[in-house]
Amino acid sequence: MIPLHVHSYYSFLTGTIPPEQLIKKAVEYKLASLAITDTNAMNGIVPFVKEANQSNIKPIIGSVITDTENEIEYAILLAKNNEGYKDLCKIITSRKLNDDFSLINVLKDHLTNLIIITPSILIAKEINIKNDLYIELIATKAQKKINRRRFEFAQSQNLNAIVSNPVYFLNQVDHELQKAVTAIRLNTNLDNLTDDLIIDEEFYFKGPQQIDSEWASLPETIEATELIAQQCNVELNLNEYKFPVYELDANESADSLLWKKSFDGLSKRYEIITDEIKNRLEYELRVIREMNFSNYFLIVWDIVREAKRRGMMIIGRGSAANSITAYCLGLTQVDPIEHNLYFERFLNKARSSPPDFDIDFSWRERDEIVKYIFEKYGYENVAMISTTITFRARSAFREVAKAFGFTNEEISRISRKIPWTDAKNLPNLSKLFPESKDLDFEKEPWKTIVDIASRIARFPRHLSIHPGGLVITPTKITDYVALEYAKNKGLGLIITQPDMYSIEDMGLIKIDILSQRSLGVLRDSMEAIKNQKGEI
Repeated sequence: MIPLHVHSYYSFLTGTIPPEQLIKKAVEYKLASLAITDTNAMNGIVPFVKEANQSNIKPIIGSVITDTENEIEYAILLAKNNEGYKDLCKIITSRKLNDDFSLINVLKDHLTNLIIITPSILIAKEINIKNDLYIELIATKAQKKINRRRFEFAQSQNLNAIVSNPVYFLNQVDHELQKAVTAIRLNTNLDNLTDDLIIDEEFYFKGPQQIDSEWASLPETIEATELIAQQCNVELNLNEYKFPVYELDANESADSLLWKKSFDGLSKRYEIITDEIKNRLEYELRVIREMNFSNYFLIVWDIVREAKRRGMMIIGRGSAANSITAYCLGLTQVDPIEHNLYFERFLNKARSSPPDFDIDFSWRERDEIVKYIFEKYGYENVAMISTTITFRARSAFREVAKAFGFTNEEISRISRKIPWTDAKNLPNLSKLFPESKDLDFEKEPWKTIVDIASRIARFPRHLSIHPGGLVITPTKITDYVALEYAKNKGLGLIITQPDMYSIEDMGLIKIDILSQRSLGVLRDSMEAIKNQKGEI
């Protein structure tokens, strides 16, 4: 029995399980494969795959896609191969960005690179697929009657049926945690949760032996999970760089153009070019060429060049200042030779994650240069990077207390004494922090509230926008990641579902286009002096 309907906490207050705990449980049950199928999302794919690879468990990548008009209707889509992974990214992006998204219309297209599992007889009737379509039989007592109807329907239509153990929380005792998280998601309190809003208490990670014994009369529905697992083979190729390509003239390569531009800049930066300076630049260019970073340098050079052409004030900073190549290209203003800075701190062959350039712009001009990047490299190839907002001590306590029915005033009297710390520290605040010495969480309901709040430490709450990071991909960005609107949909800002850490682990190239108020103040000051004095 391979669980194929599994939600991590990246289902954003629907599932409650960190990816590493999913894998740990799979190891405990001696599973060879495990799926992750978050709701309309693939935010947790990278940490899940990393944990699975380390534990020699085959990761199966998928998502539960719900219909926009009726979210009860859903289909589990599993990628059979890398093309199926791309299809998933595109489908989730469409689900998140388009109000007229129709699950049935999507599934009517024969998606040959995806496995489709659905409990919905309505959906199954609408789509003309046989081999890759499975009718889901949900392994709970409450579903017993409807499972019989689903199975009879599958037989009548010559479709495969498959037993499913939906996993939303890890252990049966975690159901109370699941209910609290549901109340937080719905912005209500526990007393208002009706049965139709609460995740079934049987939707925990059951052992395969338990499922096997309960479904012994239909062994083919269990065997189907094994067959599906064998068909799903996605290789994300983590830490393999996926470089965007700088547009070149005929008979020109990225390496040769970078060499020319760097040596042009060398003669402008140094009045006397010593052997040390020349050898350092040649060494760096060889490393950049061998690591295939030439396109990356050229793209950053193009962005900075365009900004300077428009008269913008910019500052390149961070570890890029250790590179004489960056210095010669005008990306940074610090001479690494004079200050004895080591290039290897910025780029070296042993580095597992790609370096990135931090380029500061005036807060008034940043949006203009970001628009240039989108237009130059294509709206289909560029996106802002997300950041995952998680629960810390105060927010976790506040949200759980609210779910228990306490008012904002009652909560604030206590939360103001909670320091900015990890929610895991909540049970021991009085021992760890002087300002919390008067807090007594040993009495109910505070004991339960604090226990639950500490357990949602670091749980993803929602996605926001990284302060400056954007990613440029060599082909359509939905070949690599799914997209969605940032939390405030009205602003129309589209972000990647994976955050910056996952973006880097995937080998995608991030550039930080940052906003500096000080540069704006400096610009204003210079203009004021020029207006008064006629020159600067």
